[in-house]
Amino acid sequence: MAHQIEQMAYVGQTPWHGLGNQLTQNQPIEVWAQQAGMDWRIESSNVSYMAQNERGHSIIMPYEEQRVLYRSDTHAPLSVVSQRYQEVQPQEILEFYRDLTEQSGFELETAGVLKGGKKFWALAKTGQSTALKGRDVSNGYILLATACDGTLATTAQFTSIRVVCNNTLAIALRGQSRSAGAVKVPHSTKFDADKVKQQLGISVRAWDEHMYEMKQLSQRKVTQQEAAAYFDTVFNNAGLNGAQQDDSIIQFYRNVAAQANPAAKAENKSEPNGRAMSKVMAMFNGQGRGAELSSAKDTAYGLLCSITEFVDHERRAMSADHRLDSAWFGAGQAVKQRALEQAAALTA
Repeated sequence: MAHQIEQMAYVGQTPWHGLGNQLTQNQPIEVWAQQAGMDWRIESSNVSYMAQNERGHSIIMPYEEQRVLYRSDTHAPLSVVSQRYQEVQPQEILEFYRDLTEQSGFELETAGVLKGGKKFWALAKTGQSTALKGRDVSNGYILLATACDGTLATTAQFTSIRVVCNNTLAIALRGQSRSAGAVKVPHSTKFDADKVKQQLGISVRAWDEHMYEMKQLSQRKVTQQEAAAYFDTVFNNAGLNGAQQDDSIIQFYRNVAAQANPAAKAENKSEPNGRAMSKVMAMFNGQGRGAELSSAKDTAYGLLCSITEFVDHERRAMSADHRLDSAWFGAGQAVKQRALEQAAALTA
C-alpha cells in the first residue's frame, strides 16, 4: 500500500516509519522546505462545470461559490472549498519556527507532507527536558499542522515525547480543558503566526505543569484490578457505575484469557477492543518499552504510557503513516487524551 507521506525530512534518528531525508542539525528554513517536500504553494481556481444548451451543445458554466485548491508544482487537486476559505501555505508552517529556531533555541526535528499535500506539519524541540525517577526522560516539542481538505484546522500544540519509547502526548494549556489544549485557527480566519505564538505563550509554564502532573502519576501505585478498570474505561466504558464497572472488569479478564487461549476464546465472546486491552495490559506488565522503569512499573504513569505506546506504535492501521495521522490528529489522539484524563482521576 502506498505511503501517505509525500515527502519529509528529519534530524537525528530515523523516525517511526523509516522514510525521509536526513538533515544535519541547524539547517535553514529554506533547506527544510526543499527536503521536506514543502517548497510549493497552494493555488486556486474557480469551479466550472459542463452542461448542455437547448441545441445539445456542451457549454462550460462557472460555479462562483466554490474554488479548487491545487499544488503549484504538480497541479494535482487538493480539495474544493468555499470562496471564504483561508488557505495556509506549506512555507507558512515552516516560517512559524524561523525566529524560534534562530533566536530562542528551538530546533526543527521533523517536517513533512501527508496525503499528497492535503496535510502538512512541522515539529520542533523546545529545549525543555525532564527526567522522572529511573531516568525516564521526556522532551518538549511544539507541533504545528494544517490541512486543506477540511479535516484539520491550523493547530499549534505543545507535545511531550518520552525518549525511551518515542511516545507522544499533547500538553494541555493552562486554564483550558484537555480537549482544548491547543491553539486552533479555523480556515474561515486568516492564520496569524504572531498571534498564535502569543496565545501559546511560548514559555516553560505549560511544560512544568505537565511534568509535575506526570510526576504525580509516577508516584501513584496501582493494582492489577485498577489497571483493568482503567483500560476498560479508556477503551469502552467511560461513565459506568460501580456495579457495571465490576462486571466489566470480570469481562476484561475473561477477554485476556480468551486472547491467550484459543479454546477459551471459542467459548467466550470477546468484548469490543478486546485485542487492544489485552495488548496494553501486557505492555503495562512488562512488555512495553520502559515498562520496568521505576517511574512506570505498577504506576498510573505506566498505565498512561501503555496507552500512548499502543496508539503510536502498535494500534492496527493500514500503514505506519495512517497510524501517525490518527495518533496526532485523529481517533488515536482522542484515545490518548481520554487516557490522560482517566490517569489524572487516579491522583485526584
